Amino acid sequence: MRAVLRNYRQSPRKVRLVADLVRGKRVDRAILTLDYLTKRAAEPVRSLIEAAVANAKHNFKTSPDRLFVKDIRVDEGVTLKRHMPRARGVPHLIRKRASHITVFLGEKTSQASADARTIKT
Repeated sequence: MRAVLRNYRQSPRKVRLVADLVRGKRVDRAILTLDYLTKRAAEPVRSLIEAAVANAKHNFKTSPDRLFVKDIRVDEGVTLKRHMPRARGVPHLIRKRASHITVFLGEKTSQASADARTIKT
C-alpha cells in the first residue's frame, strides 16, 4: 500500500525533516502530528498519507485503524538550474530542487496472531 508524489518543488533536505517525524507512527497519529506542524512540507505529506489510506481501503479492503506509516522516502527529483548575475556579470548557478515523496503503509497484526506464528511445536 503506497502513494507517490513526484516533483514536489521543495528541496529533499527540508522535506526529510517532516518525513522523519511521522515514520513508524500510526496513520491517525501521523496525520494529527502533521496538522499542527508549521513546516511547508507538512501539508503535501499529510495529503499523501491520506491518499495512501484511501488506496489501502479501496484496493485491499483494509481498515484504516490498523494502518501505520511503514516507510516514507524522500528522494531527489529534477533540479532546475537558473543563473544569478554576480560581480562583474559572472553568472552564479542557482539550483531549484524538487523531491519525490513515497509513502508505504503497513498493517498491524493483532498480538495474538503474531504470538501464534512465532510458537511452533
